Amino acid sequence: MTKIGFIGLGIMGGPMAANLVKAGFEVTGYNRSRAKVDRLVDAGGEGAASVAGAVRDADVVITMLPDSPDVQAVVLGEDGVLANAKPGALLIDCSTIRPDVSRAIAGRMRALDAPVSGGEQGAIDGNLSIMVGGAAEDFEAAKDILDAVGGTVVHVGAAGAGQTVKAANQLIVAGTIELVAESLVFLEAHGVDTDAAIKVLSGGLAGNRILDRKAAAMVQREFTPGFRVELHHKDLGIVQAAAREAGVVIPLGAAVAQLMASLNAQGHGALDHGALIELVAQLSGRE
Repeated sequence: MTKIGFIGLGIMGGPMAANLVKAGFEVTGYNRSRAKVDRLVDAGGEGAASVAGAVRDADVVITMLPDSPDVQAVVLGEDGVLANAKPGALLIDCSTIRPDVSRAIAGRMRALDAPVSGGEQGAIDGNLSIMVGGAAEDFEAAKDILDAVGGTVVHVGAAGAGQTVKAANQLIVAGTIELVAESLVFLEAHGVDTDAAIKVLSGGLAGNRILDRKAAAMVQREFTPGFRVELHHKDLGIVQAAAREAGVVIPLGAAVAQLMASLNAQGHGALDHGALIELVAQLSGRE
């Protein structure tokens, strides 16, 4: 039985770790909040009181953390993964971070950058889309683990490639949410039945997963986070930096990054990113 150490048991990491337990893996989890560790224990996993305790006996270590500095500290820090894991243990970092950080970590230990897309529901259902960068042989070694939490699992290239593809994903998602938000405010302003409009739009060329998964909650102004504004704000910063590095122009991406930054600056960072509709309504004088 493969032993997995799982660091970061939040909105995404908690369900992912629970699905690995269901798939028969021996999972030991650590999170700064003990309550989240206890939830994993209730699901059949083991709990640890530190990073070291979670990874010491692990064959594979999975991290699901908020940002690049968090991953650097947890993986490369004095009491981190590299200092405490068994020689040859494989790191699978499912966080969304800068590609250069993933490449730097891969230079220090066996590592795959494997960011995910699909939100909280995808994590619960075990059908996340996972874009994986790193050595092909490490990807093959990790495939059963990744398949236990993902429905679409694709090796996209060398170290850092997974994070680059995830940056593109976040660009598309942010732009789509903004256009859905604008469309819904537009429909509301004209007094159209938004539920009926969402149904017919979803069946045509305008159909997309944002309409399917988020539009109803956006109409109700229900922003329980599946993915927080503050994290998408961070991700769009990664997109902008990577685009600048490559000499690529992203005018629409830059605009939506500014809108997300505004929403975050107004104190809405803990809301679901569907809260972009609030900003559109505000700019339209409708809030």
